[in-house]
Formats: sequence, C-alpha cells, structure tokens
Amino acid sequence: MVKHETTLTFYGGVEEIGGNKILLKDRDTKVLLDFGMSFGMKKQFYSPPFLSPKSEKSLQEFGILPRLEGVYRFDAKDPEVDAVFLSHSHLDHSAYLSFINRKIPVYCGETTQIILKALGDMRRTDLEFDVKGLDFRPFRTGDKIRLGSLEFEPVHVDHSVPGAYGFVIHTSSGAVVYTGDFRHHGARCEMTDDFVKKARKAEPVAVVTEATNLTGASVSSEGEVERKLGDIVGQAGGIVLAEFAYADVDRLNSFFRIAKKTGRCLAVSLKQAHLLNALRADKGLNVPDLNDESIVIFRKSKARFSRWESQIISNYADRIVDVFEVSKRQCKAILTMSFYDLEELVAIRPEAGSCYVLSASEPFNEEMEIDFEKLVNWLTHYGLPQYHVHVSGHIMPLQLRVALKQMGGRSVFPVHTEHGDLFSRFMRDLDAGVVLPKKGRQYTV
Repeated sequence: MVKHETTLTFYGGVEEIGGNKILLKDRDTKVLLDFGMSFGMKKQFYSPPFLSPKSEKSLQEFGILPRLEGVYRFDAKDPEVDAVFLSHSHLDHSAYLSFINRKIPVYCGETTQIILKALGDMRRTDLEFDVKGLDFRPFRTGDKIRLGSLEFEPVHVDHSVPGAYGFVIHTSSGAVVYTGDFRHHGARCEMTDDFVKKARKAEPVAVVTEATNLTGASVSSEGEVERKLGDIVGQAGGIVLAEFAYADVDRLNSFFRIAKKTGRCLAVSLKQAHLLNALRADKGLNVPDLNDESIVIFRKSKARFSRWESQIISNYADRIVDVFEVSKRQCKAILTMSFYDLEELVAIRPEAGSCYVLSASEPFNEEMEIDFEKLVNWLTHYGLPQYHVHVSGHIMPLQLRVALKQMGGRSVFPVHTEHGDLFSRFMRDLDAGVVLPKKGRQYTV
C-alpha cells in the first residue's frame, strides 16, 4: 500500500507578525495558504517612499519574497501551484498576490474579493499591490471546494475585518486546519465557535494557528470599546477626530451608532465611502447606508480627484462636506481621519474641548503606520488630548488555549507570532505536539 505524504512549507509568518505564505502539498496537488507582505522584513531594508523596492529581484534578494518556481507572473514557467487560498483581505495576508501568475486561481470569501477590488480602485497600482487580472473564485461558509487530492471547507471566523475565514482541509493524510487570523472577543464570536467545532469534528492531524497576542494581551471586547468610545464622544465639547482602519467595519459601526446617540454626524473619508458603497452588495453584512442622515462624506482639500473619488462626490453630492463646513459645526462631528490627513487641521482649527481617538493597533497596511512623535506634535499644537481605545483582531492567549484543546490534532504549528518559544512553553500540556516552524523547511504531517 502506497503511503501518500502531506507536507507544509512555511515561507512567511515565521517569527514575525503577518506575512503568511504557506505551501501545502498533497500527492500531486500544491496550494498556497495566504500570500501576504512581510511588513517587518520590509522595514529592515526599505523606507518608503524614497527607498522602495524597484523590482521583484530586490525583494527576493532579501528574502522578503520567497524564491519559488512556477508561482510568479514575472517568470516564464507554467504554474506549478494549483491555487491560492486566502483567509482574509489584510495586506499581511494578501498583498503579494500582486506577483502571482494570473493562471493560478485565488479562492477567497466573497467579502474579501469586494474589499480587494475596492482597494484596487483606490490604490495606485504598484509593484507590491496589483489585483488586476487575478482569477478570483469566491466562496461562503458551507461550500466545499475540491482541488486534486484536497477538499477545502472554509468556515467564517471573527476578525477585525469582515469576510475572514479559517480552513478545514481534508488531505490524504487526514485533516489540516488553518486558522488564519481569528478572535473570540469580537462582535461575532459565534462565527469563531462554528470554526472550532468544524475543526474538532474533522479530527485534524495538524493545526496551523495564529499566535499573535502572547505578550501585552488585554481583556476587552468590541462591546466594551463601543461603550468607552461613547463616553468620550459624549463628554467632548468640540470635534472628535477618529483614526481606525478603513476596513474595520465593526469599529465604523460603533462610531456610527455613537454618532446617532449623541446627535452628531459621522464624517467618513472618500475611501471609506467607496468601500461602504461596495460592501452594500454583500447582503450578509450590516454596514451604514451613505444616505443616512447621520453620515456625511468628507472631501479633503486637494485640486485633483481620482475617478473613483469623483464618482463618490457625484453620486452623493448632497452628503459631501469640506473642511470649512466641518469647522463650522465641530461639536456635531466625528471626523474619521488618518495620520496623513493631519494637514486638514490647519483649516479646521479644532475648538477647545476637542480630542483625538486612536482606535487601531495592528499595522497591517502602510496607512496604519503612524509616526507617533509627529502625531503628538500636531495634537499638542492644537490642544488635542489623545485617547487609545481599541481591541485586537487576534485571539487572546487563554482563549487560544481553549480553542486548540477543543480542536485537538497531532501537531500544532504557530505562525503570525514573534514569540514561538513562549507559545511552546505555554502550550506544553497540549495533547498535540508543538512544532516551531522554520522558514523554508518542509514538514510532514
């Protein structure tokens, strides 16, 4: 009897937060689990925009982009990988799809496809982000996807972006479970429960799990965050400036509900408006309607607008406000803004009693990178106290222990963490053996 070997090779997400790139091989079938940008590794060699990678060769030179054959659009070889399965849309899991051969299908949740295509509209195509021409194959929970010797069961999980999934993958050696990024303290913890139950039922031989929050974990929830944000907004006498990831729908919904309760309007950016407009097509999501009386769309002070921006301005002309309108009714506004929008404060001139709320933590894209020294200088100049009110998109250590004990398995591979040794000691009494993966090494499951 021939014994078929199933292997996992980790090309990213090892001893780092994000950058997940995992190759699963079973018989003659090869599949990549996520293909994200390694922000930590990139920072070691580059400082955009003036020192940025100019080609895939420079990224491969430093190991930021793995040397793989039959995967990339820039080599002449036919595809040697059957598919990429994407857990969610955060760029540390998805950005390097840019380099994938367009003949290789990309399986992802319907919501993830919407977000990535919207991001493709809004972001200038460059070396490290280009979704044009990708063969997206969307799925939903309950679907089963057969690919060669593999069968994928995607199951929704709760995360800080909608449309996140974990996978139960049936191989010739047994089930392999990949958690992607997940949590149990968000607005939809029951989705994570669904995934854990499905994983347990499959009796996995291996579990590949995120293990982000092993240090500095905090006990909180989306509900608690909303209550705290409500207290801050309720006490503020002037404008409330809110910074959070534009695709964090849970946080946007919280600010939207708070705006309604406090008699304010939520002024979203053109980018958030474009994404909300796109997400309205997903009937499984609860997102604010841009025509709601508590929503306005903030148009930044600039001379030229992209095509997608002009469409939003044209389609929602009666919802558009500029810096002067916001400045006139500061006590009635929650203005969403990024670090790169601080120049707008020169015209807004925040009144006494205004404040800034940072409601984000994970730097999963360049826009969440904040130079805190410069931020503090701006806030000090305008007399704006800073609040940090946030809850992580990643599962907490004790909840992760419970989930892994419930899932079972012979081997557990922690990824998306800088603290593998801590994980190994913390989980040393698991029935499953902990394997700390090394980059580029192949493991038989």
